Amino acid sequence: MKIAVYGRPFTDSEVLPFIQQVFDNLQQHGVEIYVHSRLHGYLQDKITNVKYTVLEEGQPFKGLIDLFLSLGGDGTMLDTVTLIRDSGIPVIGINFGRLGFLASINKSDIAAAIHAVVNQQYTLDKRAMLRIDSEAKLFGDDNFALNEITIHKRDDSAMITTHAFLDNNFLNSYWSDGIIVSTATGSTAYSLSCGGPIIFPESNTVVLTPISPHNLNVRPAVLPDCCTLSFDVETRSANYLISCDSRTVVLDQPVRINVSKADFQLNLIRLNNENYLSTLRHKLLWGLDTRNY
Repeated sequence: MKIAVYGRPFTDSEVLPFIQQVFDNLQQHGVEIYVHSRLHGYLQDKITNVKYTVLEEGQPFKGLIDLFLSLGGDGTMLDTVTLIRDSGIPVIGINFGRLGFLASINKSDIAAAIHAVVNQQYTLDKRAMLRIDSEAKLFGDDNFALNEITIHKRDDSAMITTHAFLDNNFLNSYWSDGIIVSTATGSTAYSLSCGGPIIFPESNTVVLTPISPHNLNVRPAVLPDCCTLSFDVETRSANYLISCDSRTVVLDQPVRINVSKADFQLNLIRLNNENYLSTLRHKLLWGLDTRNY
């Protein structure tokens, strides 16, 4: 089996023993290890007795790699998605961050998780993605998002007005700090913190969540993911922000933005002892309110 490992440079040296454990376990199972060049630059002289091949920036992965292993939090997983793109390569994340909805494997479970992956004791959880289009080609070929696409005012500016259209039919005008278009996967991310609902991955829906709306009767809306959402933005300041997951551009002129379902999905690995409900309960601490005891 050929497994590629990706991660951002770590500022906390306490994670190094866990990274060493990951590579030791991969080698024990006879895995052919590949390391992305961004992680390779950090790992030099930090881990020992490890043999791997370096994946260079821009190198095609399809047909070469069987599986991608992400080391870090959910942000690192989103970076990994931009690397594998539409290749269909399955991905799993070991959580070195905080909450970790996407990177769901705890540091204490590394050995068991790698054993399960190598022995193919998992299922593929297919996650829908979003695509953003505009005449300005804002994100080039990286115009897709696993979690959300966000329109947001600058930190020091007044609120913006976002005119939303659903399949070219006028939906609403939002006077707010911005608006989030979230996938079901992203419903537990930024959208949730802005009052959006939790959506199950199999629901075939997206969530439209306003950020700090001025009109209190404006609420998040759950929409079918087969629709196309379009947005026109009015702002009194010089510019505003468009984010595609963790990638952001600044706009200083009006641009029609179209958001629709991407034509490919992410293959997220789900171990056989995991399911979406158990992840929700564990990550959101459901049932652990001390008032229940």
